[in-house]
Amino acid sequence: MATRLTIRNKAGPGAHQAVAFRSDSDKSIIEECEFTGNQNTFHARSLRQFYNSCRISGNEDFIFGNSATYFENCTILIRPRQLNPEKGGDNVVSAQGRIDPAQSTGFVFHNCSVNGTEEYMKLYKSNPKVHKNFLGRPEKEFSRTLFIGCHFESLITPQGWMPKDGDFALKTLYYGELNNSGKGSDLSGRVKWSSRIPPNHANVYSVRNFLQGDQWKLNVTPGYSEFVLY
Repeated sequence: MATRLTIRNKAGPGAHQAVAFRSDSDKSIIEECEFTGNQNTFHARSLRQFYNSCRISGNEDFIFGNSATYFENCTILIRPRQLNPEKGGDNVVSAQGRIDPAQSTGFVFHNCSVNGTEEYMKLYKSNPKVHKNFLGRPEKEFSRTLFIGCHFESLITPQGWMPKDGDFALKTLYYGELNNSGKGSDLSGRVKWSSRIPPNHANVYSVRNFLQGDQWKLNVTPGYSEFVLY
């Protein structure tokens, strides 16, 4: 367990892959912490992890790993990527790495917000055509990532999701969205290989069912364990 910590990698965008935080801990509970970096900031590597009211910032694939991880009420922020960031580029929030369809791993973002830092939004608004921001791309063949009841600002590209290498994993991944809001949540322009989560399937991805959270997280509240569907 951890609470009210700031964990930062100050290597800078020119350092490329530079992890600030890695967890392999089963039944980990992290609340009100901040994780700051650039590429590959946050490595949720394996097992079951729960993050509540945390703040995670980066740019390229900055939340990655092959864990079963649940992000509740978290703030996800995109930072400028390059040493000359005005040139623009592609930023990707997540790169989940499930390698087998039998694995129970994946990333679930519930009631989170996705936005840019103040510095990044100045760049984005000055020339939005060169700044592209995606919810995820597949690190491995059976990558699984879901956003449920989240708020997306306008910086999220209409396509929503980005391929990694041609058609790699596009027929085997599962990228889903349900009940999101904000200018970046419009599903009409989404890539064809992403999914709209059926409302009657949403509770499969609750804390209770996805992490078996009621068995190990003390004082699981109804808001954590079950979704309220609209």
